[in-house]
Amino acid sequence: MHPVLATILKRLGLGVATLFVVSAIIFSSISLLPGDFGEAVLGQAATTETVAAFRKELGLDKPAPVRYLDWVSSVLKGDFGTSFSGRAASGVDRSRSVAELIAPRLKNTLFLAGVTAIIAVPLALLIGLTAALYRNSLYDRGVNALTLTTISMPEFFVAYILILLLSSLWPVFPSLANVDASTEFGERLRRIALPAITLTLVIVAHMMRMTRAAIINLLASPYIEMALLKGASRSEVILKHALPNAWAPIATVIAFNLAYLVVGVVVVEVVFVYPGIGQLMVDSVTARDTPVVQACALIFASTYIVLNLIADVIGIVTNPRLLHPR
Repeated sequence: MHPVLATILKRLGLGVATLFVVSAIIFSSISLLPGDFGEAVLGQAATTETVAAFRKELGLDKPAPVRYLDWVSSVLKGDFGTSFSGRAASGVDRSRSVAELIAPRLKNTLFLAGVTAIIAVPLALLIGLTAALYRNSLYDRGVNALTLTTISMPEFFVAYILILLLSSLWPVFPSLANVDASTEFGERLRRIALPAITLTLVIVAHMMRMTRAAIINLLASPYIEMALLKGASRSEVILKHALPNAWAPIATVIAFNLAYLVVGVVVVEVVFVYPGIGQLMVDSVTARDTPVVQACALIFASTYIVLNLIADVIGIVTNPRLLHPR
């Protein structure tokens, strides 16, 4: 078997094993959350017998290992379960499937992440390359200072600053990103402008600094010095010699930041009341809606693992030692 294929299969196997471990951690962590859905719905005046009967109806009376195995087996079949939010003490069941609740929210989150990635990734790579090309110049120092300032600020603080500047003092964009299925594409872009700008500022800062560091590290290699001695310009050295060898670390940085766009978007969605999966997860934690919380957390973990696997595969494929084994 070719070393590249063998390494990729090993990484895929490791990713699947990691996902199972993460699923166990997610289930255990959610089980340790304070409060109970039955008590939250029935209220403090409910008797112990009523709460016990309601928990039995929901399947919460089963031991934790049994509930975990039931959940994992259902997820493997594509069934995330049924939300608790539609159940009532009267016995009337208006609950909806978890997949039905998550699907539109996930589309909104992916739309926000996609718009941000389209802007942030090319911009960060361009700034990182130019900063490495003009290292220690006034431009490089200014970019580093700006990115350090952005990185040091929490996302919610950047969001509130943008709301103050671009929504209150200068009402350019709306402060709330309240979109729905009927919102037109142009209007949707206008409403998500502030959350997209917030995420872009953070993503560009991280990605630009890592790209710059990767290029500068490669510029100290002997083959780069040889190319310079042969008379190649700095731009030619970076584009033809350094950049092709920097794809592996750059791909890793891009994968990490794209994972952040989906996983770390929770705070931004809550600030701007954006109807994404992060907002849904926060609301479900408050309502003790365990199946929805578990599904959201599993989607976040799966996204992070898959994007890191893609980065690993890109790093393996771009490694000449694996592509041309002796």
